[in-house]
Amino acid sequence: MTDLRIAIVGFGKIARDQHVGAIAATSGATLAAVASRNASLPELPHFATIEELLEKGPPIDAVSLCTPPQVRRAQAAAALRAGKHVMLEKPPGTGVAELDPLIAMASDAKRTLFATWHSRYAPAVEPAREWLASRRIKSVHINWKEDVRVWHPGQAWIWEPGGLGVFDPGINALSILTRILPQPVFVTAAELAFPANCQAPIAADLKLTDIDGLPITAAFDFRQTGPQSWDILVETDQGRMTLSGGGRRMAVDDKPIAEAPDQEYRELYQRFVKLAASGASDVDLAPLRLVADSFLLGKRTIVEPFVD
Repeated sequence: MTDLRIAIVGFGKIARDQHVGAIAATSGATLAAVASRNASLPELPHFATIEELLEKGPPIDAVSLCTPPQVRRAQAAAALRAGKHVMLEKPPGTGVAELDPLIAMASDAKRTLFATWHSRYAPAVEPAREWLASRRIKSVHINWKEDVRVWHPGQAWIWEPGGLGVFDPGINALSILTRILPQPVFVTAAELAFPANCQAPIAADLKLTDIDGLPITAAFDFRQTGPQSWDILVETDQGRMTLSGGGRRMAVDDKPIAEAPDQEYRELYQRFVKLAASGASDVDLAPLRLVADSFLLGKRTIVEPFVD
């Protein structure tokens, strides 16, 4: 079996920090090219656009789209038409419905479409899901707050329509939530804080539930300084389960249960290699639906302008 030859499209912070190393560490995968208007790797073929990559680039089997979500649909369609497997960074798009034709294209072409949720691969997420499966859950609270200037420096796209604002990290929490809870959840109310000069929220407070009325709340904020917060607290009939560090650590009543180093992106690429071997797809849109419903139901307030 030959390696899956992958090209990274969009070479920003997440591609440099996570994708390059993860591909190098994944058996059965190799990084073959980069397509980016503003960045490259000296040892690899470089192209300005995905169109140039597909027309003039070296032989590749797959593309990993690390571009802003506003342009991913067209890029994914181009890659699928060219017979390539496609990995989508999160969020997979700017809306839910735009993924449907891509799913159909991938199925018709027998090519993989993989909508990734890297936080689901954090080491304590599966232990948390298994622990909760045999408990009665009483309530859930998400506290997901970080400093946008640290994690998204100079990334103006995140404040434009489709950029999601604070839901760019917040959707990570929702991806974990929809993995660990035994029933589907939905949004019942939202309050979204928009900077006066931006088209996407800088903070959000959500209320969610499931069909049995489970109370779930979530607080997202891009204005956190000092220690950062990526925590999910679940009250059960057998104690409080805490997921912290973005899903890296699990504790029950403050007693550590699971903790391991971060290998989220390595596991994503291991999954991508396996999917591509058979042309199967993996596109779970539940986290994106929750974000879309938050915008539909959200009460909008205007706060001070954001200056990067």
